[in-house]
Amino acid sequence: MDAAFTAEQDEIRRTLRDLLTAHRPGPAGGTPVAPDGYDTALWHRLSRELGLPGLALPEEYGGGGRGPAELAVALEETGRALLPSPLLATAVLAAPLILALGTDEQRTALLPSLAAGELTAALAVPGGSLSTALGLTGDLTGGAWAGGGRAGGVQARPAGGDGGWRLYGEAAQVLDGHSAGLLLVAAHTGGFPRSRTLLFLVRTDGPQPPAGLVRTRQASLDVTRPLARIELRDTEAELLGADDAVDALAALTATGRTAAVALAAEAAGAAASALERTVDYVGERERSGRAVGSFQAVKLRLADLYVRVRSARSAAYYAAWDPESGGLALAQALEALRVTTAEAVQLHGGIGFTWEDEARLYFNRAASDELLLGPVHRLRDHAAQRAGLFGQEQAGGPAGRGPAGQVAV
Repeated sequence: MDAAFTAEQDEIRRTLRDLLTAHRPGPAGGTPVAPDGYDTALWHRLSRELGLPGLALPEEYGGGGRGPAELAVALEETGRALLPSPLLATAVLAAPLILALGTDEQRTALLPSLAAGELTAALAVPGGSLSTALGLTGDLTGGAWAGGGRAGGVQARPAGGDGGWRLYGEAAQVLDGHSAGLLLVAAHTGGFPRSRTLLFLVRTDGPQPPAGLVRTRQASLDVTRPLARIELRDTEAELLGADDAVDALAALTATGRTAAVALAAEAAGAAASALERTVDYVGERERSGRAVGSFQAVKLRLADLYVRVRSARSAAYYAAWDPESGGLALAQALEALRVTTAEAVQLHGGIGFTWEDEARLYFNRAASDELLLGPVHRLRDHAAQRAGLFGQEQAGGPAGRGPAGQVAV
């Protein structure tokens, strides 16, 4: 493995950082968040000048043909700026699923528009747990994470002989779901005995919203992470894929691995920015005639945070080379972000507890990310189970323990 960044990756980082620094987007730059949750003018500029939403899509669909490492570089920079944008929902979650499962016609119709930033998308999964739906904190087999075909979740049924489908149900905490022009909805079909989860397309960018669709933006701890509740009442939808034999669960799991890499890089970038801002602040703030940052206790706290942030960043880019470790990298990055932002609030003193201060904004991002993508202990537990770190289940006791309960060696 070559740990050095390529010239192209460095150029992506430099160009994006310069643009975001000049624009100072989002609440971290003092700019109010737009009603849609992001600055559409900036989004179109990022799409047009940098090709950001199509960075990891194949060139045949108008993308840049790059890989997870380049996408991680971009997400690290947007994380540093707390950039409110549909990049995560569109490019990291929705586009890979369309690429993996879509028919040639669906890919041709949707991916070029997504790559150009003309169309945004959101992944709507029932159950309120995005990390579980992506296979990061639980097993998708059986569909219990999405209602299991029983009451709750989203149900799908064929609409008739035209090949269409109808959806009924609700999905909460849908990232950018209130403004996306395309919804990818995970729903059950086949009845309880043969229940299986499939993905469906619901276009919302027409002059009139689809019948039976209600989208409600929810209050969110992090104003840069707009969430919505999606209600479907006999709403017309299109199956993603050629037929209902597609393996949507495998596609969700694969997308979860690559998404974990991007999310880990984004969290590491936010943690690094929070730390840098804190170092600058304690270097200027004085106590008893001395800069707060000159006290040994403060230096030790900052040094510990520096190690956490650098370790999280290294784990994120290692996961770009080995996506199987994405869940662990995400856990480490989320923990580093939580600890760093909590220390940042304390070291900023009284001002750090105000809602308007940047330290509080980064703390809110840490808390909301762990609620949406974690928790950290479940990310680590599931990754350990998948890697077989606790051994195979033995007779007379749980996995890794003998009949008397002793830990197996």
